[in-house]
Amino acid sequence: MGVDAGLPSIRSMDQGRTPALAGRVAQELTPYRAAIVPAAAAALVWAVWASGPGWSTPALAVAAVAGAALAVVDAQTHRLPDAVVLPTTVVVALLLGVAAVAADGRDAAVRAATGGGLLCLAYLLLHLTHRSGLGLGDVKLAGLLGMVASWYDWQVLWAAALLPFLLGGAVAVALLASRRATRTTAIAFGPYMLLGTAVAISWWHLIG
Repeated sequence: MGVDAGLPSIRSMDQGRTPALAGRVAQELTPYRAAIVPAAAAALVWAVWASGPGWSTPALAVAAVAGAALAVVDAQTHRLPDAVVLPTTVVVALLLGVAAVAADGRDAAVRAATGGGLLCLAYLLLHLTHRSGLGLGDVKLAGLLGMVASWYDWQVLWAAALLPFLLGGAVAVALLASRRATRTTAIAFGPYMLLGTAVAISWWHLIG
């Protein structure tokens, strides 16, 4: 009887968390929906193309659509909200797990988990050594992107790790040269992380 009495409260808590999370996501994304919608649509088309389609398509689609939203928000606010990054990471991990089971991709699943952890750790070390350069949002996003990139190949992970710094550095130099920024101007790094990963996966799709 005591167990039965406790079940409604557990259900209520679970039901309460879902609207709360949905509300946080809406609060973060709604002000930028005019830019997010076309970006997310383009990201979805890219994900279907880049993944095959195949068993990994749902995972890449979720990561791409959420990534498009995150790129817009970060460019506008210099923030990568946990309400988007963390649930997306969980959902993508589950979808990759399903893909691994369906396509006998145990090696890919292990590689994805390892790569996500390694890239997250690398960004954490960079954050600890240069806190003003990389935020914790970048660290959390690195875990998601490392997982997705590693699913396809180790070379995709290395490209996804390197390209954001090359792309971001090139843009920073261009802004400095055109006097549109100074050495102290803050530049959102999330969009370059996402773009670098997309370029790495596209490269794998074309020549892999």
